[in-house]
Amino acid sequence: MNCSVDEFMQYVEEEDIKFIRLLFCDIFGTPKNISVMSGDLRRAFNSGVGINPMGIPGFSREQCSDLFLHPLTDNAAVLPWRPDQGRVVRLFCDIRHQDETPFACDTRNILKNAVNKAKADGIDFTFGTRIEFYLFKTDEDGEPTVVPFDKAGYMDIAPLDKGENVRREICLTLERMGITPFNSHHEAGPGQNEIDFVSADPIKAADDMITYMTVVKTIAARNGLFADFSPKPLADQPGNGFHVNFSVRRGDDNSVQLNVIAGIMDKICDITLFMNRCEESYRRIGKDEAPRYVTWSGGNYGQLIRVPATKGHHYAQLRSPDAFSNPYLIFALLIEAGLYGISNGLEPDNPVNEDLKVTGDPEGRYRLLPGTIEEAKKAARESAFLKEVLPPSIIEAYCD
Repeated sequence: MNCSVDEFMQYVEEEDIKFIRLLFCDIFGTPKNISVMSGDLRRAFNSGVGINPMGIPGFSREQCSDLFLHPLTDNAAVLPWRPDQGRVVRLFCDIRHQDETPFACDTRNILKNAVNKAKADGIDFTFGTRIEFYLFKTDEDGEPTVVPFDKAGYMDIAPLDKGENVRREICLTLERMGITPFNSHHEAGPGQNEIDFVSADPIKAADDMITYMTVVKTIAARNGLFADFSPKPLADQPGNGFHVNFSVRRGDDNSVQLNVIAGIMDKICDITLFMNRCEESYRRIGKDEAPRYVTWSGGNYGQLIRVPATKGHHYAQLRSPDAFSNPYLIFALLIEAGLYGISNGLEPDNPVNEDLKVTGDPEGRYRLLPGTIEEAKKAARESAFLKEVLPPSIIEAYCD
């Protein structure tokens, strides 16, 4: 939905919408919200709705009094799992100070700024996401266990795959919300699933990821299950990846894509902390198909960046992030690293087509991703690049 405030107010009245959830994220990508009644919506549009930053992770590092949520109509969606009478709609928000200036730790706005910076140079990014999750059974009190919902493997079908009806319900719910999944399947781990999305502009792609994770958790709970997006839910099974497909063009020309790949590889150690932000993340890195080396390839799934052989659509895939990350920050950092690669004319080294998990790298030819969270924090603290593109308070919060 993309309409004016007056058009949205008319829509609210005509569609019997009574509750409006004003949605935003903390600096780690955790969605937060406050609901207003439809009768108070006009005031929310005109003046914003105040929130206390002291209760929001990362926000209290910026010295400020109340912050204000300013709802936006550009990605509004009805919540299909709520009642049809007195319906509930979700609006993403800008976060601003009382004087209307943007809040520095509004990561959605950080992404907007990166997108605008790229557009000023005539460069357009699109992102698609492939996000894995486990479905676990719950106990008699509804609390999550670590017992997988099934014992199926990669792309198995029913009856081994018990999650297909859950995935179906998730996909249909997302479609009703204006989000387009293009495929879904069982992943390699028991009870592990994946749903993939078509590419979109960076803001919509990040908004859709936040919505997707909420829908998955909601539908899982309605089926008596728990959806786990954590990086390594089971020690002896594959972790959950958040694979990012990216495509870059300057007008009709996609030749800058290699510069972007080189820029991302140049800065990947600086920004790894924001893509893998907890200790558990580093139990996934280097295991199964999660990358360990800073390499790229035309086909090998174990490389940091993979450039698939496709017909008609050229994209690259970054395979190191996990779903505990903030998509607004990830996309903003990828754009900034890509622009760095373009402006400096960087070119990637030759592609690596060998399976480094089998051969290893005894000669030390390739850089490694940070192997622990402390290594990632050290790289972030020392990064001149991050100091140029992120507020100090966000860097400090991730490093603490």
